[in-house]
Amino acid sequence: MPPASSGMNWIAGGAAAAVLLPLLAITLDIPFWIACAVSATAGGGIVVMLSPRRPFEGLDASGAARGKIEFARELLTDAEPVAVRLEVSVSSIGTPKVAERVRHLARVSREIFAGIEEDPLRVDRVRRFLTYYLPRAADPVEAYALLEKAGNRDTTRMTATSDLIDRLDVAFTHYAINLQEADLGNLDIELKLLKSSLDEDLGPSKIDVPPDPNKRSARWPSRAGPSELD
Repeated sequence: MPPASSGMNWIAGGAAAAVLLPLLAITLDIPFWIACAVSATAGGGIVVMLSPRRPFEGLDASGAARGKIEFARELLTDAEPVAVRLEVSVSSIGTPKVAERVRHLARVSREIFAGIEEDPLRVDRVRRFLTYYLPRAADPVEAYALLEKAGNRDTTRMTATSDLIDRLDVAFTHYAINLQEADLGNLDIELKLLKSSLDEDLGPSKIDVPPDPNKRSARWPSRAGPSELD
């Protein structure tokens, strides 16, 4: 559930408690003090559930890492409203192809947010996305929706705006892949370290790549069949 805007969590919690109290005390004939306690607890739960969540709340870091986390938090906090604008704009665009493109922009944005929340130290890989491309993405999207609703359709501007949205989609995808490649780079490092440890303990491996599955079946016959090593 997306976080409520500032103050809305308290309004929602108070409203829920106000509705629940007479329901418990009058309709269900529960003692008033118990009804008050249950209503207050339910309202407080809603307040907490809808409270805005700060990214990386569970991370504990110091020094340079803390600075990078704070920087990533600021970028994501500023980027969140833009992602919401993209998500809201989807329903206001009538052209299916363009609407699907905008939906993809919003989905990729969320995927990048999730990747940064998982590892904020990778924020430099998508810094330009967060500081330049995403903040400007909602403007042409909303402009296209307005052009569609105009009485005298400006097809030239609509085509130019649609092309711009297409190119933004390419840029968004590029940065999503760039973030994924960070994971692959870390995997390569882990594999090299593991191979180095295995070579040290068991001796150097003669095979640097996984064997072909077909050749593997010939070299390692099943136990039920005749041995090909005899």
